[in-house]
Amino acid sequence: MERLINIDNGGTLTDIVVASGTDFTFTKTLTTPVDLSQCLFDAMTKASAQIYGDANLAGLLHSTQHIRYSSTQGTNALVQRKGPLIGLITDDPTLPDSLGNSEETAGLFNDLIGARVGIIAAAGTPEDLAQQLVAEINRLTTAGAERLVVAGQSAEREHLFKRTMLKNFPRHLLGSVPILFSREFATDTSRQRQVWSGILNSFLHPTVERFLYSAEHRLRAYKVKNPLLIYRNDGASSRVAKSVALKTYSSGPRGGLEGTRALAEAYGLDNVLMIDVGGTTTDVGAVANSTIAVDRRGSIQGVDISYEMSNVRSTGVGGSSIIAVHDGKITVGPESVGAAPGPACFGFGGTSATITDVNLLLGVLDPATYLNGEMALDAERSRAVIIKTVADPLGISLEEALILMEASYSSHLARSFADLVSATGDTTVAAFGGGGPMNACSAARIARVHQVLVPRLAAVFSAYGISFSDIAQSYEANVTSFSPAEIGAVRTALQADAGKDMFQEGHDLSECQLDWSTRVEDGEEILALKATFRLPHPEIANGAPATASIAVAAGTRQVRSTPTQVDTVAVYHLDEQKPGATAAGPAIVEGPFFTARVPLGWTLTVSTAGDLQLADTL
Repeated sequence: MERLINIDNGGTLTDIVVASGTDFTFTKTLTTPVDLSQCLFDAMTKASAQIYGDANLAGLLHSTQHIRYSSTQGTNALVQRKGPLIGLITDDPTLPDSLGNSEETAGLFNDLIGARVGIIAAAGTPEDLAQQLVAEINRLTTAGAERLVVAGQSAEREHLFKRTMLKNFPRHLLGSVPILFSREFATDTSRQRQVWSGILNSFLHPTVERFLYSAEHRLRAYKVKNPLLIYRNDGASSRVAKSVALKTYSSGPRGGLEGTRALAEAYGLDNVLMIDVGGTTTDVGAVANSTIAVDRRGSIQGVDISYEMSNVRSTGVGGSSIIAVHDGKITVGPESVGAAPGPACFGFGGTSATITDVNLLLGVLDPATYLNGEMALDAERSRAVIIKTVADPLGISLEEALILMEASYSSHLARSFADLVSATGDTTVAAFGGGGPMNACSAARIARVHQVLVPRLAAVFSAYGISFSDIAQSYEANVTSFSPAEIGAVRTALQADAGKDMFQEGHDLSECQLDWSTRVEDGEEILALKATFRLPHPEIANGAPATASIAVAAGTRQVRSTPTQVDTVAVYHLDEQKPGATAAGPAIVEGPFFTARVPLGWTLTVSTAGDLQLADTL
């Protein structure tokens, strides 16, 4: 039996889904920021115990065809600006200003590069060039630059810079400060996109690199034959050696979008917005008419890049986002407590309040059932932190603080997707991630959305969405003004590259699907090839249940709805309900590793696939 393992590594929790035919095993574990390979192996060990009865990591690994890995670490690093200091070397004095020609790009340029820019003369002798490069590299590294991006006005100039650097710097010294040459890194008709791609890749690379070295080393110890695959933000997977850091940005949300598209097709929904609420960020994307919105040239925080990306945006609001008081007002994020120390209620020394702490004290979360009872929550720690950081600074009671904090968080969550809501009123919000189901209904109501869909695998849905990926590589060449014979030669070269790369992926090109396309961009003709090796994909049961029934409550819970009112609400265990089971809110639904809050005026229905369909009747 050959399994497929999907891992989605988040800032607070790491999710795993093990697929074998139509069977799925899934679980969660705390992310270990110091060594991301540790939580990868923790997750696989937990999954092996579910499959075999006892932990049997070696057995799981040797029965697995591929391990596909996605991480939000790059996304979180960029949101929080936690990465290396970048230096830019160029012979174009106008380039820095052109890279920061808007308020958004100027802010990002200042955060990542700032004053660490070295301008080289556009002309001069080789000796003059060598002196300038040596002086600028020394100046930039002294100023703190940990990585350098070189952007010459032409490919020939960049090649000259590279030869000069290698000649004048010992390799061991040059290697200690990684240098990226922008024209080698990405093919593009836009110089700004090309350089920004290099800058962002340099910023994201260390986070990905540290994990991959450690994970591959540990996998080799188990004599795993098949390589670790990296799930990319274009929806495909490839081995580590064939991936770049920039393509890992927002890769987890692409998995969520692939799963959202499967939901849209299964339920016959025309407009679906995904809100993937993790620990640090909420990722929002759209599926319209079973089509994922894809940008030919992607965008990251307002900066256009050279690579294709799904149109997903990340905002700094998640289950571990810090809720605090600034200038007399409640703020939410973008700073996050992450997995370490985590929310105060985790008991790991957290001293900042989060929505997880709020939902615990409101009664939405049960300390005994959080993460399927695998993690105890400490309400007293949450109470002390919220009083100290929110209630006392505002001069209000704890109860008033909880309601205001929840309202502020829901408003932030609603703003993350409100502008994408269809004017026709047919929008459905697919809410998943560890924090999505808890506040999705309140945020949807604010954004005037009346339908919410919570998949049964909501807690690990992005990892599940990776199940829809294949192994693929893409290639491009500029063939403007080429003769038919020259284009034919380029096609032969691209196909040869694909054959070599797919062989290194473990598959013969004859086993792959080849998709050729030609497009005109900025007046240039681009020839493109995508080579794909198909992997098994899951299916979601569609259609509404033939009969309806009353949902069976497992008990009740005391949930605060106002500063002065606590309601007794029914609690339903999702996996204990029959398809077609219905109930009215207020209610709490406990799913596998998630809790959904169903407010007053909402109804719930369990679908044929075991998903939770929520409708606002007010």
